[in-house]
Amino acid sequence: MFDWDDLRIFLGAARAGSLGAGAQRLGIDTATVGRRVARLETALKSTLFVRSSTGLLLTSAGAQLFDIALDAEQAMETAARVTRPDLVAGTVRISTAEGFGSAVLAPALPQLAAARPGLRVELAAHAGFLSPSRREVDMAITLSPPDGQRLVVEPLTGYQLALYAAPAYLDRTGRPASVEDLAGLQIVGYIDDLLYASELRYLDEVSPGLTATLASSSIQAQREMIAAAGGVGVLPCFLAAGLERVLPDVVIERRFWLSTHREVHDAARMRVVRAWLRDLVEAKRHDLRPCWYGSGADTVAAFCPRPGRERAQPPLR
Repeated sequence: MFDWDDLRIFLGAARAGSLGAGAQRLGIDTATVGRRVARLETALKSTLFVRSSTGLLLTSAGAQLFDIALDAEQAMETAARVTRPDLVAGTVRISTAEGFGSAVLAPALPQLAAARPGLRVELAAHAGFLSPSRREVDMAITLSPPDGQRLVVEPLTGYQLALYAAPAYLDRTGRPASVEDLAGLQIVGYIDDLLYASELRYLDEVSPGLTATLASSSIQAQREMIAAAGGVGVLPCFLAAGLERVLPDVVIERRFWLSTHREVHDAARMRVVRAWLRDLVEAKRHDLRPCWYGSGADTVAAFCPRPGRERAQPPLR
Protein backbone atom coordinates (compact mmCIF):
# COMPACT_ATOMS: atom_id res chain seq x y z
CA MET A 1 0.00 0.00 0.00
CA PHE A 2 1.27 3.50 -0.75
CA ASP A 3 1.17 6.72 1.25
CA TRP A 4 -1.71 8.94 0.05
CA ASP A 5 0.44 12.02 0.57
CA ASP A 6 2.88 10.64 -2.00
CA LEU A 7 -0.01 10.80 -4.46
CA ARG A 8 -0.35 14.52 -3.75
CA ILE A 9 3.38 14.99 -4.42
CA PHE A 10 3.12 13.00 -7.65
CA LEU A 11 0.19 15.17 -8.77
CA GLY A 12 2.12 18.37 -8.11
CA ALA A 13 5.13 17.15 -10.08
CA ALA A 14 2.96 15.95 -12.98
CA ARG A 15 1.18 19.29 -13.24
CA ALA A 16 4.37 21.30 -13.09
CA GLY A 17 6.23 19.09 -15.57
CA SER A 18 9.42 18.93 -13.52
CA LEU A 19 10.56 18.01 -10.04
CA GLY A 20 11.91 21.50 -9.39
CA ALA A 21 8.78 23.35 -10.48
CA GLY A 22 6.63 20.86 -8.60
CA ALA A 23 8.69 21.39 -5.45
CA GLN A 24 8.28 25.15 -5.73
CA ARG A 25 4.52 24.86 -6.05
CA LEU A 26 4.26 22.34 -3.20
CA GLY A 27 6.53 24.36 -0.91
CA ILE A 28 9.10 21.59 -0.37
CA ASP A 29 12.58 20.88 -1.75
CA THR A 30 13.27 19.13 -5.04
CA ALA A 31 15.04 16.17 -3.42
CA THR A 32 11.96 15.42 -1.33
CA VAL A 33 9.73 15.45 -4.41
CA GLY A 34 12.07 13.06 -6.22
CA ARG A 35 12.29 10.74 -3.20
CA ARG A 36 8.51 10.65 -2.69
CA VAL A 37 7.81 9.97 -6.38
CA ALA A 38 10.40 7.18 -6.35
CA ARG A 39 8.76 5.71 -3.23
CA LEU A 40 5.36 5.78 -4.95
CA GLU A 41 6.80 4.06 -8.03
CA THR A 42 8.30 1.35 -5.82
CA ALA A 43 5.01 0.82 -3.97
CA LEU A 44 3.05 0.57 -7.21
CA LYS A 45 5.78 -1.40 -9.04
CA SER A 46 5.38 0.97 -12.00
CA THR A 47 7.38 3.71 -13.67
CA LEU A 48 5.26 6.86 -13.57
CA PHE A 49 7.57 9.36 -15.29
CA VAL A 50 10.25 9.34 -17.92
CA ARG A 51 12.77 12.17 -17.87
CA SER A 52 13.35 14.15 -21.06
CA SER A 53 15.13 17.34 -22.07
CA THR A 54 11.84 19.21 -21.63
CA GLY A 55 11.00 17.78 -18.20
CA LEU A 56 8.84 14.96 -16.91
CA LEU A 57 6.62 12.94 -19.23
CA LEU A 58 3.90 10.65 -17.88
CA THR A 59 4.09 7.00 -18.82
CA SER A 60 0.89 5.09 -19.60
CA ALA A 61 0.68 3.99 -15.95
CA GLY A 62 1.45 7.53 -14.83
CA ALA A 63 -1.33 8.97 -16.97
CA GLN A 64 -3.84 6.51 -15.48
CA LEU A 65 -2.69 7.32 -11.97
CA PHE A 66 -2.89 11.06 -12.74
CA ASP A 67 -6.63 10.77 -13.51
CA ILE A 68 -7.19 8.76 -10.34
CA ALA A 69 -5.21 11.33 -8.34
CA LEU A 70 -7.39 14.12 -9.70
CA ASP A 71 -10.51 12.34 -8.46
CA ALA A 72 -8.87 11.78 -5.05
CA GLU A 73 -7.89 15.45 -4.83
CA GLN A 74 -11.42 16.54 -5.68
CA ALA A 75 -12.83 14.27 -2.98
CA MET A 76 -10.45 15.74 -0.39
CA GLU A 77 -11.35 19.29 -1.39
CA THR A 78 -15.06 18.48 -1.19
CA ALA A 79 -14.56 17.08 2.31
CA ALA A 80 -12.66 20.22 3.34
CA ARG A 81 -15.48 22.46 2.14
CA VAL A 82 -17.96 20.54 4.29
CA THR A 83 -16.04 21.38 7.46
CA ARG A 84 -14.83 24.90 6.48
CA PRO A 85 -17.02 26.10 3.61
CA ASP A 86 -16.15 29.81 3.94
CA LEU A 87 -12.39 29.52 4.38
CA VAL A 88 -10.65 31.73 1.80
CA ALA A 89 -7.21 30.16 1.72
CA GLY A 90 -4.99 28.10 -0.52
CA THR A 91 -3.71 28.47 -4.07
CA VAL A 92 -5.58 29.63 -7.16
CA ARG A 93 -3.58 29.26 -10.38
CA ILE A 94 -4.89 31.29 -13.32
CA SER A 95 -3.96 30.72 -16.96
CA THR A 96 -4.51 33.67 -19.25
CA ALA A 97 -3.32 35.35 -22.41
CA GLU A 98 0.02 37.11 -22.10
CA GLY A 99 -1.17 40.65 -22.76
CA PHE A 100 -4.25 40.51 -20.52
CA GLY A 101 -2.31 38.82 -17.75
CA SER A 102 0.59 41.25 -17.72
CA ALA A 103 -1.27 44.51 -18.41
CA VAL A 104 -4.56 44.00 -16.56
CA LEU A 105 -4.28 41.22 -13.97
CA ALA A 106 -0.70 41.55 -12.72
CA PRO A 107 -0.89 45.21 -11.61
CA ALA A 108 -4.09 44.47 -9.65
CA LEU A 109 -2.94 41.27 -7.90
CA PRO A 110 -1.04 42.97 -5.02
CA GLN A 111 -4.28 44.59 -3.86
CA LEU A 112 -6.02 41.20 -3.85
CA ALA A 113 -3.13 39.65 -1.91
CA ALA A 114 -3.28 42.43 0.68
CA ALA A 115 -7.03 41.95 1.13
CA ARG A 116 -6.81 38.14 1.33
CA PRO A 117 -3.58 37.17 3.15
CA GLY A 118 -4.49 33.47 3.23
CA LEU A 119 -4.81 33.34 -0.56
CA ARG A 120 -1.94 32.50 -2.92
CA VAL A 121 -2.46 33.43 -6.58
CA GLU A 122 -0.27 32.04 -9.37
CA LEU A 123 -0.53 33.76 -12.74
CA ALA A 124 0.44 31.76 -15.83
CA ALA A 125 0.42 34.49 -18.49
CA HIS A 126 1.89 33.38 -21.80
CA ALA A 127 1.05 32.44 -25.36
CA GLY A 128 -1.27 29.43 -25.20
CA PHE A 129 -3.32 28.22 -22.27
CA LEU A 130 -3.13 25.58 -19.58
CA SER A 131 -6.15 23.40 -18.97
CA PRO A 132 -8.44 23.40 -15.92
CA SER A 133 -9.90 20.09 -17.19
CA ARG A 134 -6.72 18.30 -16.07
CA ARG A 135 -6.30 20.69 -13.15
CA GLU A 136 -3.09 22.16 -14.59
CA VAL A 137 -4.70 25.39 -13.41
CA ASP A 138 -7.75 26.27 -11.34
CA MET A 139 -9.04 28.92 -13.72
CA ALA A 140 -8.43 29.69 -17.37
CA ILE A 141 -9.20 32.92 -19.21
CA THR A 142 -9.37 32.03 -22.90
CA LEU A 143 -10.29 33.58 -26.24
CA SER A 144 -13.03 31.03 -26.92
CA PRO A 145 -15.22 28.89 -24.65
CA PRO A 146 -13.43 25.57 -24.04
CA ASP A 147 -15.21 22.23 -24.25
CA GLY A 148 -15.26 19.87 -21.30
CA GLN A 149 -17.92 18.27 -19.16
CA ARG A 150 -15.84 18.98 -16.06
CA LEU A 151 -15.77 22.72 -16.70
CA VAL A 152 -18.03 25.61 -15.76
CA VAL A 153 -17.61 28.17 -18.55
CA GLU A 154 -18.91 31.75 -18.51
CA PRO A 155 -18.20 34.98 -20.43
CA LEU A 156 -15.85 37.34 -18.59
CA THR A 157 -15.58 40.49 -20.72
CA GLY A 158 -15.49 41.78 -24.22
CA TYR A 159 -12.48 43.76 -25.41
CA GLN A 160 -11.39 45.62 -28.50
CA LEU A 161 -8.32 45.77 -30.71
CA ALA A 162 -7.26 48.40 -33.20
CA LEU A 163 -4.37 49.47 -35.41
CA TYR A 164 -1.55 51.36 -33.69
CA ALA A 165 1.86 52.78 -34.52
CA ALA A 166 4.50 54.97 -32.91
CA PRO A 167 4.02 58.67 -33.74
CA ALA A 168 7.65 58.78 -34.95
CA TYR A 169 6.95 56.05 -37.51
CA LEU A 170 3.88 57.84 -38.85
CA ASP A 171 5.76 61.16 -39.00
CA ARG A 172 8.30 59.42 -41.23
CA THR A 173 5.95 57.47 -43.50
CA GLY A 174 2.80 59.53 -43.41
CA ARG A 175 -0.53 58.57 -41.88
CA PRO A 176 -2.62 56.12 -43.92
CA ALA A 177 -6.02 57.43 -44.99
CA SER A 178 -7.48 54.03 -45.91
CA VAL A 179 -6.92 50.32 -45.39
CA GLU A 180 -5.43 50.17 -48.90
CA ASP A 181 -2.65 52.51 -47.77
CA LEU A 182 -1.40 49.85 -45.31
CA ALA A 183 0.15 47.98 -48.27
CA GLY A 184 2.89 50.60 -48.40
CA LEU A 185 3.74 50.36 -44.69
CA GLN A 186 5.63 47.86 -42.57
CA ILE A 187 3.23 45.59 -40.68
CA VAL A 188 3.81 43.97 -37.27
CA GLY A 189 1.89 40.84 -36.31
CA TYR A 190 1.87 37.19 -35.27
CA ILE A 191 3.90 34.36 -36.78
CA ASP A 192 1.20 32.62 -38.77
CA ASP A 193 2.50 29.08 -38.17
CA LEU A 194 2.64 29.61 -34.39
CA LEU A 195 -0.87 30.93 -33.84
CA TYR A 196 -2.46 28.99 -30.98
CA ALA A 197 -6.00 30.32 -31.56
CA SER A 198 -7.93 31.30 -34.68
CA GLU A 199 -9.11 34.44 -32.86
CA LEU A 200 -5.58 35.85 -33.29
CA ARG A 201 -5.87 36.11 -37.08
CA TYR A 202 -6.37 39.86 -36.91
CA LEU A 203 -4.67 40.99 -40.11
CA ASP A 204 -7.07 39.12 -42.39
CA GLU A 205 -9.95 40.98 -40.72
CA VAL A 206 -8.29 44.31 -41.40
CA SER A 207 -7.52 43.45 -45.02
CA PRO A 208 -7.49 39.96 -46.61
CA GLY A 209 -3.94 38.98 -47.52
CA LEU A 210 -2.28 41.56 -45.26
CA THR A 211 0.91 39.96 -43.90
CA ALA A 212 3.44 40.89 -41.24
CA THR A 213 6.96 42.00 -42.10
CA LEU A 214 8.00 41.85 -38.43
CA ALA A 215 6.39 38.98 -36.55
CA SER A 216 6.43 37.40 -33.09
CA SER A 217 4.44 34.79 -31.17
CA SER A 218 4.38 37.27 -28.24
CA ILE A 219 1.92 40.18 -28.17
CA GLN A 220 4.23 42.02 -25.78
CA ALA A 221 7.10 41.66 -28.24
CA GLN A 222 4.85 42.98 -31.01
CA ARG A 223 4.00 45.98 -28.86
CA GLU A 224 7.70 46.72 -28.32
CA MET A 225 8.35 46.48 -32.08
CA ILE A 226 5.53 48.92 -32.76
CA ALA A 227 6.68 51.31 -30.00
CA ALA A 228 10.20 51.25 -31.49
CA ALA A 229 8.81 52.65 -34.76
CA GLY A 230 8.84 49.22 -36.38
CA GLY A 231 5.52 49.57 -38.18
CA VAL A 232 1.76 49.37 -37.82
CA GLY A 233 0.11 46.50 -35.96
CA VAL A 234 -3.07 45.29 -34.31
CA LEU A 235 -2.98 45.52 -30.51
CA PRO A 236 -5.54 45.16 -27.74
CA CYS A 237 -6.56 48.70 -26.81
CA PHE A 238 -5.49 48.06 -23.20
CA LEU A 239 -1.88 47.58 -24.41
CA ALA A 240 -1.68 50.71 -26.56
CA ALA A 241 -0.75 53.49 -24.09
CA GLY A 242 1.66 55.95 -25.70
CA LEU A 243 0.92 54.79 -29.25
CA GLU A 244 -1.12 56.51 -31.94
CA ARG A 245 -4.34 55.06 -33.29
CA VAL A 246 -4.25 54.37 -37.04
CA LEU A 247 -7.46 54.27 -39.11
CA PRO A 248 -9.76 54.79 -36.08
CA ASP A 249 -12.77 53.23 -37.81
CA VAL A 250 -11.00 49.83 -37.81
CA VAL A 251 -12.10 48.08 -34.61
CA ILE A 252 -11.87 44.34 -33.90
CA GLU A 253 -14.07 42.78 -31.21
CA ARG A 254 -13.10 39.78 -29.10
CA ARG A 255 -14.24 38.21 -25.81
CA PHE A 256 -12.51 36.55 -22.88
CA TRP A 257 -14.11 33.45 -21.34
CA LEU A 258 -13.60 32.23 -17.79
CA SER A 259 -13.60 28.50 -17.07
CA THR A 260 -13.16 26.64 -13.79
CA HIS A 261 -13.19 22.98 -12.87
CA ARG A 262 -16.68 21.97 -11.74
CA GLU A 263 -15.41 20.25 -8.60
CA VAL A 264 -13.80 23.41 -7.19
CA HIS A 265 -16.05 26.02 -8.80
CA ASP A 266 -17.90 26.74 -5.55
CA ALA A 267 -14.88 26.69 -3.23
CA ALA A 268 -14.61 29.92 -1.24
CA ARG A 269 -11.24 30.87 -2.72
CA MET A 270 -12.60 30.41 -6.23
CA ARG A 271 -15.69 32.51 -5.52
CA VAL A 272 -13.50 35.30 -4.16
CA VAL A 273 -11.18 35.30 -7.18
CA ARG A 274 -14.08 35.17 -9.66
CA ALA A 275 -15.72 38.15 -7.93
CA TRP A 276 -12.39 40.00 -7.99
CA LEU A 277 -12.01 39.32 -11.72
CA ARG A 278 -15.48 40.63 -12.47
CA ASP A 279 -14.93 43.78 -10.40
CA LEU A 280 -11.58 44.30 -12.13
CA VAL A 281 -12.87 44.06 -15.71
CA GLU A 282 -15.74 46.38 -14.79
CA ALA A 283 -13.26 48.93 -13.40
CA LYS A 284 -11.14 48.56 -16.56
CA ARG A 285 -14.04 48.64 -19.02
CA HIS A 286 -12.91 51.89 -20.67
CA ASP A 287 -9.43 50.43 -21.28
CA LEU A 288 -10.85 47.15 -22.56
CA ARG A 289 -13.57 48.65 -24.78
CA PRO A 290 -12.76 52.29 -25.56
CA CYS A 291 -15.14 52.43 -28.55
CA TRP A 292 -18.89 52.16 -28.25
CA TYR A 293 -21.22 51.17 -31.03
CA GLY A 294 -24.54 52.40 -32.27
CA SER A 295 -26.37 51.34 -35.41
CA GLY A 296 -24.05 52.66 -38.08
CA ALA A 297 -20.63 53.87 -39.15
CA ASP A 298 -21.34 57.46 -38.08
CA THR A 299 -21.99 56.26 -34.55
CA VAL A 300 -18.73 54.29 -34.57
CA ALA A 301 -16.86 57.41 -35.65
CA ALA A 302 -18.54 59.46 -32.93
CA PHE A 303 -17.38 57.21 -30.13
CA CYS A 304 -13.96 56.16 -31.45
CA PRO A 305 -11.71 59.18 -30.91
CA ARG A 306 -9.33 60.43 -33.54
CA PRO A 307 -6.06 62.15 -32.57
CA GLY A 308 -6.72 65.52 -30.94
CA ARG A 309 -10.41 64.82 -30.47
CA GLU A 310 -12.09 64.29 -27.11
CA ARG A 311 -14.02 61.06 -26.73
CA ALA A 312 -17.77 61.40 -26.43
CA GLN A 313 -19.68 59.72 -23.63
CA PRO A 314 -20.84 56.16 -24.39
CA PRO A 315 -24.48 55.57 -25.20
CA LEU A 316 -26.64 54.25 -22.39
CA ARG A 317 -27.26 50.49 -22.46
